[in-house]
Amino acid sequence: MEAFKSLKSGQPLGWGLLLLSLWAAGASAQVVVIVNPKSPLSTLTQEQAASVFLGKSSTLPGGGMAVPADLPDVSSVREQFYSKAAGKTAAQVKAAWSRLTFSGKAVPPKELGNANEVKKFVAANVDAIGYIEKSAVDSSVKVVLEVN
Repeated sequence: MEAFKSLKSGQPLGWGLLLLSLWAAGASAQVVVIVNPKSPLSTLTQEQAASVFLGKSSTLPGGGMAVPADLPDVSSVREQFYSKAAGKTAAQVKAAWSRLTFSGKAVPPKELGNANEVKKFVAANVDAIGYIEKSAVDSSVKVVLEVN
């Protein structure tokens, strides 16, 4: 409450805190899950998306094969996707994939360099699924989930 009191008095600290909180609230981008436009899939739940990207399912609802594409470990969009869709941190995701690959139970998603590469990969492969910022979506891909 002290920060808001200083807002009333016009002190820079209060304004700085307010601006910082507004910036932080807007810093998180809307993440969407995308598929190839020719995919029969029209919607996906967060649980289904998490299942595909965490190696628990190798198929999409409706039976199609799932070929997931991931953003790099350092991507804030990746962190946001796994946090919101699966409730996991980057470290937890990495540990889960280490166990799955070591045991031979699953192959991790194809890691691509950026959102444009994910979009191109998904646009070129009918079984591909990926996630990107909503602002990067164009007609080359189809949105099946807005991650909240």
